[in-house]
Amino acid sequence: MKCDKESLLLYAVTDRSWLNGRTLYEQVEESLQGGATFIQLREKMLDEEDFLKEAREIKELCRQYGVPFVINDNVEIALAMDADGVHVGQSDMEADTVREKLGPDKILGVSAQTVEQALLAEKRGADYLGVGAVFHTGSKDDADDVDHATLKAICEAVHIPVIAIGGIGEANVMELAGSGICGIAVISAIYAQPDIKEATARLKEKTLEMVEKA
Repeated sequence: MKCDKESLLLYAVTDRSWLNGRTLYEQVEESLQGGATFIQLREKMLDEEDFLKEAREIKELCRQYGVPFVINDNVEIALAMDADGVHVGQSDMEADTVREKLGPDKILGVSAQTVEQALLAEKRGADYLGVGAVFHTGSKDDADDVDHATLKAICEAVHIPVIAIGGIGEANVMELAGSGICGIAVISAIYAQPDIKEATARLKEKTLEMVEKA
């Protein structure tokens, strides 16, 4: 499955923190019903066997909705269960090494916080960039803030799609208008909400409005 600007509009990153007795599969399905356009499985707690099982099930779910599915960080799992691709951070494996392992046809997303990192990631084979944190976030302790001038500079410097991540929700997504991003990546703005489907649909509408605003 290919990665384009439309598929990156509302990029949902999973988190087990808010399951409340439900399954991750159920939560992802609700986000897809609400209109999530891209799913990243971010899994820090499961052993490899359970991770692989969960990843295969969610991949099939994403297939049904025609939505790209990538694994966070774990290239071996992504290859083992034939995910659409993988997303890596700056502290993970170098992008060119990941591209070599994945081959030319898989999606490679890379986190970036500076223009230099963004240009290097593009050169090394990234298909899209995740830039942030653009707002303060509680989901990643080590996420440095990226100001909006830097976000815009990154968008102008590269030829691949850029999405913003970090502390984004309905209340502040419009502040990103005019930056050049093609979408947003969120965790709690979808998965911490009592009605995931409804929250996703509202956020998607707002994000589309933001992206279309020059």
